[in-house]
Parts: sequence; C-alpha cells; structure tokens
Amino acid sequence: MRASLRYLALGLAGALGVSGTVLGGSAAVAHDDRQHGGRGSPVTAELPKVPTMTGGGGAVSSVDPLASQVGIDVLERGGNAADAAVAVAAALGVTEPYSAGIGGGGFFVHYSAQTGQVRTIDGRETAPATYTEDEFLGEDGEPLDFATVVSSGASVGVPGTLATWETAAEEFGTMDLHRLLRPAERIAARGFTVDENFHEQTAQNAERFRMFPETAELFLRDGEAPAVGDVFRNPDLARTYRTIRHEGTGVFYDGSIGAAIVDASREPATAEGVEVLPGELTPEDLGSYEALLKEPTHTEYRGLDVYGMGLPSSGGITVAETLNLLEAYDERTGTGLAEVSEAQYLHRFAEATATAFADRNRWIGDVEGVPVAELTSQEFADERACLFDPAAAQDRPIPFGEPDGEYTACGTPGDRQPEPVGGVSTTHLNVADRWGDVVSYTLTIEQTGGSGITVPEHGFLLNNELTDFSFAPVTEGVPDPNLPGAGKRPRSSMSPTIILRDGEPWMSVGTPGGATIITTVAQIITEHVDRDRALVDAVAAPRLSSRNGRAEVDLGLADSEVGRQLSGLGHELVPPPRQWIGNASAIRILGDGRFEAAAETERGYGGSAMVVHPEP
Repeated sequence: MRASLRYLALGLAGALGVSGTVLGGSAAVAHDDRQHGGRGSPVTAELPKVPTMTGGGGAVSSVDPLASQVGIDVLERGGNAADAAVAVAAALGVTEPYSAGIGGGGFFVHYSAQTGQVRTIDGRETAPATYTEDEFLGEDGEPLDFATVVSSGASVGVPGTLATWETAAEEFGTMDLHRLLRPAERIAARGFTVDENFHEQTAQNAERFRMFPETAELFLRDGEAPAVGDVFRNPDLARTYRTIRHEGTGVFYDGSIGAAIVDASREPATAEGVEVLPGELTPEDLGSYEALLKEPTHTEYRGLDVYGMGLPSSGGITVAETLNLLEAYDERTGTGLAEVSEAQYLHRFAEATATAFADRNRWIGDVEGVPVAELTSQEFADERACLFDPAAAQDRPIPFGEPDGEYTACGTPGDRQPEPVGGVSTTHLNVADRWGDVVSYTLTIEQTGGSGITVPEHGFLLNNELTDFSFAPVTEGVPDPNLPGAGKRPRSSMSPTIILRDGEPWMSVGTPGGATIITTVAQIITEHVDRDRALVDAVAAPRLSSRNGRAEVDLGLADSEVGRQLSGLGHELVPPPRQWIGNASAIRILGDGRFEAAAETERGYGGSAMVVHPEP
C-alpha cells in the first residue's frame, strides 16, 4: 500500500511545482469529449481507502484517498494545515463534485499553534439582493414545491468557497492559490478512477442531470452514469482552475467566470420541454461577496474545550447545547454517561439532540440578536434538562425553550415546531500539521448534485443553498429567523469542530449529512470521550439522529437488541432517506509529534485516513 501512496506523492508533488514526473508535462485541458471519460489511464492507479493510520509529520482525513494524498504531499513539502486543507478541498471539488466545489460554500475552523487561538471563516453562500421573506411562496401564498426550487436557478446563492480558500491562504497559510490549486487542476485534466460512490451518486441523479444538457454532457455517458473503473476527466474544470491560478479570484467574482455563473443561474439551459425557475443573481451580488473571519462557538465538555462554527451555522451552537444537556442529565440522574447501558446512552443522546434541535429551529438564523451565549450556556441546558425522563422519551416535537438568561428549575416551554426540510450532501476534511496547527473544514453545494446546473464550459455545478432557508415560517405566529432576505446567508447544519485539552489541540472532527451533521459530530465526540471507543470505531459506530421527530438510525441499529430497547422507551426508529447517515472523518493529536487519522469503514464505501510518516 505505501508503495502506491509514495508513487502518487511524487506525482502530486510535481503538480505542486516541487519535483516528480508521474503527472508529467502541462495539463491537457482542450475541450474534447474523449477526455471526459473512458478506460484510459487516470492520474495514477486507484489508491486504497484506509480507515485509520497513526504516525508523525502531520495527518489528513477525508472521504477520498486522492484528495487526502494531495494534503499529505503539501504537508510533506513544508506546507501547513491551512495550505493542505485548501489543496485537499480543491481536489475534492474534482473527485467529489456532487458534494463540494467552487460553486458552493462552507465553514473553515482553524487552530493556530502560534497564537493558541481558534478562528473561523464564514464562506456561506448569500442570497441575491432582490430576495424577500416571501421569495419561495407561490401566488396563492403557499410554499413552492421543494424539489422544484432545488433544481432551478432560484436556489443558487453566491458561491463562497473560492473566497474561503483565498482568505485561508492569506490569513493562515504559507502558499498562494496559484500553487495550491495546481494538483486539483492536474487531477481534473488527467482524470481519476470512478468508484462505487461516484457511480451511485451519478446514477441517483441521472434523471435530474438530463434536465440540463451541460450537466448531462459532463457527468453522463450516453445518458447513463459512468461505470465503476472508468476514468473520469473534467477538462473544463481543469481550465477553470488554471484561469483562477493565473488571473486570481477576481476572475470568479468580478470577471468572466462570474459572468458565466450569473448567466447560468438566471437563464439555465434546459433540455427540450423542461422549464425551471430562473435565478436572480447579478454581477453586483458576486462582486460584493466576502468570506468573513469570525470567532468560534465554545463550550466545555468533560474538561475539554469544544470549538465550532457560529452563525449562520447552527452546528457549533447545537452541538454545544447537546453536550451541555448530556452533562445536565448526569447531574439530574446521578449517573454519568460512561456508566449507563448502551440503550440508556442512546436514549440520553436522542433526548439531548431533540431538545437542542427544538431550540435551534426557533432561535438560529442569519439575523441580529440570536442569543448564542445563552443557547451555549450550561445554565440554559440545566433548565432544559428538567424535561428529561430516563424511563421514557419525550413526546415529539419537544417545545422550544426560552434562552433569556433567567433560569429556574424548569422553565416555561414554548410551542412545538416540526423539523424544517433540508439537504443531505456535503463533504468534510481534517488536517493537522507538525507545528501544531489544525483545520476542520466542511464544504458543500447542498443536495447531492446541487442545483443540477453546470456552468457551461467551466466544469462545476452550482449550489442550491438557498433551499436551506425556511420557505415560510415553521409555525404561524412564531418568528422564524431563517426566512430568505437580501444578501442573507441561509442557516446551515455544518459542524466543523476542533477540541482542545489543557489548551492544546486534541481532536478535529466533522461530517457531511445535512441536519444529521450535528447529531453525528456530537455522537462521535461522546462515543470516543464517554463510551471509550477507539476513534475509528466512534466514526464507524451505528448512528442515531433524533432531530425532534422520528429518530433515524443506520447500520442495523433499529433491528438490534439496543434498538428494541430504544423503541420500548418510546423512540420511533426509522431508516435514513439514504443508506447511511453521514460519511465522517476525524484526527486525534496524540502528542510527541504523533497523530491518529480516522475515516469511515463502510459509509460511502469507506474514507481515507493518512499521515505523513506512518508507523509500522
């Protein structure tokens, strides 16, 4: 295995402009249908997906081995965690184009060993300046059909991913985008081997992709998904990356690429007989976009400092409330989470996440006055914990609380609200370097395949992030902070998380999965910290996602003895809309220059954990 990894490392090092000849010459980026796919030679032989690896020199974990290896090459040749994270993300834009890319946005959480601080970059997409609260209501005042809005220009927000990369490189990195985008450009031009996950995601979206001729031409072969083992090339994306490398990000937000984005979103080219909603993006919307440096959310859990993403993400806030509730349940019952049975652990976990989601759905959005400090306080969690019963699940939906700073033994509950609709795609990566810097980065184009609209001759899909807004207030008469608005950023569930122990970095963790991101991140933390599972086992464990409705479970949990006990406590267990809940990854910083990288063993057909210098 290490021989094949080393072979690729030399090649991608060459792409970084350091050394090596495996990729050879300049990237071939001519628009030639034969380059889109087939059985030719890709960038290298297919790499194995390794779920866990321990060693020194730095670590990377993601969903894709080619992207992880790009990050390892950057670290090995002197780049830091921010440099490697940008390069990995750019590669994922090639190999995971239905989950991420420059047509989307995301949240970047960074720990600096030099300053000892955690900072974040908000690269979330923004709505056009013309959007109002009733943007997604029909003439009858009722919400538009969700799926109809998804596959349309009306769902497309201003992409923030490229601005995030530029900000990360400038604020935290040591290399510029000209260098960091080069490996991804080479991979797009020379190709990669189609695996089961890429094939299945394409097949699941084939009907939708056929609505848009540019998308069908790029991602389908004779109208069908490319076969496992085929080589997939994207010369248009290679040329786009090369243009950005040489002309800078201005070409994306103020130049020719931005103009193409505006045209594609406002007047999507569709197949004969297909009509979709037009978008409202303007050149001014793109030109005014900024990726914003922000402070993280913070809570303490079992003596650890847990840092996450703040507004407009609900991830850091809701993970924090979940962990605070679990500590409050310990206090109320007199028994710690580490000491209870597996069924009781998952019961407590489900009650905590359902309660936290009740508060998330009521209070969190891209608006002024969100009570972040109260929502993440232990005092608020203590009040909310009064509803917990170790012998029975609370009726769903659980009413939201009042984070007003005036807490009693049991506060007066608010209304009961259903869970809003949301997407389930996205990707996540973690990087830790030998100097002590750490990155946890989640990026997305929302649904698998985003809006379905490919920017002509540029090789990337546009997001459908604006469907993360509430189309109408969740509850009549109750304010909804997540309604659309001019320049507003839709609420997100992305939860990139960095944990410190005694002031030093200890873990980075995150996952894709829409609203299940929050529950997955919280469960991985508690599985590892409280249930004493090895990191890779915490990532791989069967998941329970209770978001104030029925509880989704995967990997056979519903039919197990533990599942039957949960049902007996009143939890309604159902399978997720797709086979798995998330596709997570994590890194533990072990000290003495050693790292433990972990990724999925089964979900998404496995992930990719790597270190620079593996231990035998």
